[in-house]
Amino acid sequence: MPRPPSVSQIAPLSRQDRKDQTRKSLVQAALQLMGEGRSFTSLGIREIAREAGMVPNAFYRHFRNTDELGLTLVDEVGMTLRQLLRQARQPGSAETSVVRGSLRVYHQYVRDNRLLFLFIASERAGGSRILRMAIRQEVRHFADDMARDMHSMPAYQSVALATLQMVSSLIVNTMLASAPEILDLPADQPAVEQVMVQASVQQLQIILLGLAAWRTDATWAPGTRDKPKKSTKNRSFS
Repeated sequence: MPRPPSVSQIAPLSRQDRKDQTRKSLVQAALQLMGEGRSFTSLGIREIAREAGMVPNAFYRHFRNTDELGLTLVDEVGMTLRQLLRQARQPGSAETSVVRGSLRVYHQYVRDNRLLFLFIASERAGGSRILRMAIRQEVRHFADDMARDMHSMPAYQSVALATLQMVSSLIVNTMLASAPEILDLPADQPAVEQVMVQASVQQLQIILLGLAAWRTDATWAPGTRDKPKKSTKNRSFS
């Protein structure tokens, strides 16, 4: 049976590895402090460094200020979740419903990254303007990705991309607004989560039904005789 490598046989971390490790420790320290009930904007550089077991100068070797650390958190959520949701929307997915499949992926990611979403939920509406703007930018990235994926589907190819972007933005904001409720779900009651997923599916289906009835020309207005015709061709996304 082979022996495990001794300490002397383990290759030492490179300078870049040590730098990445220190950076991750600072990010995790900020999340840990928020998990104790602190708001991100109330955190100071000294206490983040202390939580990470470092001196304050170590913080400045990685971030200019706390806002820059916060932007790292926003980027982490955005890049990872966009990739997961893009995979859930791919044709031929094992999920028969793209909406339901996307929501399941989203719920799981929120629950697996509780501290990150406590941060997002808190900073989305308050705190630093820099972080609010960054979160809004990520929402636009999500909406643009979703609109492009929808436009590649036969049911939506005739819909203007600008219209799909508007609808996608509404969907993304609806999903993001549900994050605090997902975080409050009891871990030992999966049936409660299923009820919430079903309610979310119905909300998004209503949005998509509105898209099916939407007319991009400006000749129709509520109360006029020329009302939009109902269509069911777009229901394949739901």
